[in-house]
Amino acid sequence: MTIEDRLREMGLSLPEPAAPLAAYVPFVRAGDLLHVSGQIARDAGGGVLRGLLGKDMDAPAGAEAARSCALQLLAQVRAACEGDWGRLLRVVKLTGFVASTPDFVDHPAVVNGASELMVALLGDAGRHARSAVGVAALPLGAAVEVEGVFLLR
Repeated sequence: MTIEDRLREMGLSLPEPAAPLAAYVPFVRAGDLLHVSGQIARDAGGGVLRGLLGKDMDAPAGAEAARSCALQLLAQVRAACEGDWGRLLRVVKLTGFVASTPDFVDHPAVVNGASELMVALLGDAGRHARSAVGVAALPLGAAVEVEGVFLLR
């Protein structure tokens, strides 16, 4: 079963890869590693999911935002692999940035939205190292941003 098949079973699809917002590229391949730039949370229509965790949204809503970041990461991976999912061997590391109030402490629960989707789609190859970091603000007022490192064949 392909990643697209699993996505369809889950009622999901990958968006078009987002263009960079500034002076950087969406991904860089270095040897067998693919480094994908941070992807900000977006709604189904492509609009930015804005807000602060602990003020404008709770951890479950933040997890959904992180899940949208994971879908965008995978869209970039698909582009880097020219559509050949057989080249993706595993997720190595995700780093999640959560815009939050100073008293919000559930950053790991938010970033779980991205982590759990990777495992649901890739099984053991989706298990990864991870960091979840709280920040005061993210680009365009986004609630969550996630970057990733992937191992390619």
